[in-house]
Amino acid sequence: MVEKQINGSVEPGIIAMVGFENYTERTFFESCNFEGLRLVYFDNGLKLSQAWTEQHLKIVAIISNSEILSNGGLTLIETLKNIQMPSVPFFLVVKYFNPNLRILALTAGISDVFRLPMQTERVEKRITFFVKNWDALTKSLSIRPNVIRPIGLAKRAFDIFFASSALIILFPLLLIVALAIWMESKGPVFYYSLRAGTGFKVFKFYKFRSMYVDADKKVKDLIHLNQYDIDKKEQKTTTPDSVLCQDCLPAGKCQYPLYGDGVQWCEKDGGYFATNSGSAFFKIANDPRITRVGNFIRNTSIDELPQLWNVIKGDMSIVGNRPLPIYEAEKLTTDRYVLRFAAPAGITGLWQVEKRGKGEMSEEERLLLDNEYAKNQSFTNDIKLILKTIPALFQKESV
Repeated sequence: MVEKQINGSVEPGIIAMVGFENYTERTFFESCNFEGLRLVYFDNGLKLSQAWTEQHLKIVAIISNSEILSNGGLTLIETLKNIQMPSVPFFLVVKYFNPNLRILALTAGISDVFRLPMQTERVEKRITFFVKNWDALTKSLSIRPNVIRPIGLAKRAFDIFFASSALIILFPLLLIVALAIWMESKGPVFYYSLRAGTGFKVFKFYKFRSMYVDADKKVKDLIHLNQYDIDKKEQKTTTPDSVLCQDCLPAGKCQYPLYGDGVQWCEKDGGYFATNSGSAFFKIANDPRITRVGNFIRNTSIDELPQLWNVIKGDMSIVGNRPLPIYEAEKLTTDRYVLRFAAPAGITGLWQVEKRGKGEMSEEERLLLDNEYAKNQSFTNDIKLILKTIPALFQKESV
């Protein structure tokens, strides 16, 4: 048992439980024998780090209920390292797992991953073993070289100069667009989605909002245009609060969430489960979520301009591989594709200019071009790609 002395009394060590809202999973861990260690629950990593610092908690392990590429996975462990929190064993509880994700997790410093459903004996043994032997284990660890190439001073200086200059020059346009969005529909002017960039680092990817945030409520007024014929019995079994598009329905939860001012909606166009009206699956040719201003800024790519702020922050570069939604990034952890994440995340890149106007490009071709950029990235090549991007913008084919 891990303990510390406080005013003559003994305080047991704490296992920090992050993101455990499910009662069943809480009950599972509370029934485990961790040899006197105390479980303390935190809603998210931010509240954990605040309490850890302010209350001087004796945290001896962290168990996060999160997928590896989600906020409570690689992002959380990287954040704790960056703010120099004490090194303790870090465990994940996940639904989706494969050998490549295991390698990615262990490389990032995650002690172990438990896939649902869990085995009590294995969980107890692994966690208590790491807690008891953590000092010895960390002393014997060898430092692995970083496979991610540094961005370089010249590239970073160019990114800041280019993005800052563009934001200053385009400020009047950005202001007009923001006002137009605000005047046409209620909701945030900007939104963000979580994307995986360099080294699978998850960050907030900003855009102008181009959709109504309450489209699910508008759908019921257009139910007569529905392209789907859903059995009424199936409608009744749908949870009234679920609003899932066709892309997210198989997973049972939104795979492409967007956020803005406390509002959440889905990035993917298409189907809905309309709330408050029997939860019928719905899809029409002209998606009612898209606003008039949104349609214009999408067609002209103006909705992408807030990503210049991502460049200034260092989340992205002007040139690089496009950052991917978490759900898509999780599929690219095989040796064949994972190299793309060694390169900077970027606004434009190799695949955008190489195949523009040359016919259809398969997903395989695009991913191989991402790998090619990662292997040959340099500031000189970036300048060449920027020069190629300008004529590519006038091609008819959309990227």
